[in-house]
Amino acid sequence: MFEKLLVWFVHFGPGTKRWFWRTWYNMFARMERGPDFRFMNYGYAKDGFFPDLFPADEIERYPIHLYHHTVTQTNIANKVILEVGSGRGGGASYISRYLKPKSVTGIDISKEAIQLCNTIYREGGLCFKEGDSEDIPFDGGMFDVVLNVESSHCYGEIDVFLSEVKRVLKPGGYFLWCDFRTNEKMEELYKQFSNSGLSKIKDQDITSNIITALDHLTAFRKENIKRHVPWVMRKVFESYAGVRGGRVHNAFVSDEIIYMSAAFQKPV
Repeated sequence: MFEKLLVWFVHFGPGTKRWFWRTWYNMFARMERGPDFRFMNYGYAKDGFFPDLFPADEIERYPIHLYHHTVTQTNIANKVILEVGSGRGGGASYISRYLKPKSVTGIDISKEAIQLCNTIYREGGLCFKEGDSEDIPFDGGMFDVVLNVESSHCYGEIDVFLSEVKRVLKPGGYFLWCDFRTNEKMEELYKQFSNSGLSKIKDQDITSNIITALDHLTAFRKENIKRHVPWVMRKVFESYAGVRGGRVHNAFVSDEIIYMSAAFQKPV
């Protein structure tokens, strides 16, 4: 039953959705406080797409690929970056260490996840703060780029989130996004993008790239879950992690769920 909820969460009402995902991510952060799980996304794989990584980062290559694909839709060198929904901080850390921004700030609704990030990461120019996607805790016009990776499906009011993104962006700043929805919900989301006051620069259906990455990640994730998750919850975590043959993976394969990436710009 819970596996079905992981696919159909996009139909939850705003209040229920926010409560569910805050509870889920707080629980996950409490269960696993070590540095092994730094990424929680489904990854990205494409022929010829193979950014150079330090040996210590190779274990998370495909989740890193998703960040690299999304954030390099524009040049972020020397830019002030905000990641909304930074999770366990691996993506913000990757951007800070590899892509030479001026600074990276990650915010997340999970207090436990933020505490974990502030324990694990010590890079200069990188910081984490508890914050709500629908009430971003910064003044207007502060950021060159707002990044949102596989997080917006958790939000209660997307229109409010997009309004907040536009508010905190500098004129001419970029909103870089990727996430998944059912076909019906993706159509609804794109109408919300159109009404946000942000101009779409590019978008791409990357579902096939997600499926390929999950196929590569399946053995590693199953073994990690076996080591860290109580047996009574392993099937749930495997489905949530997108392992091959699970409910979420099957939903991507059958086109029940599609995955998009896009770049938007705030008018000057």
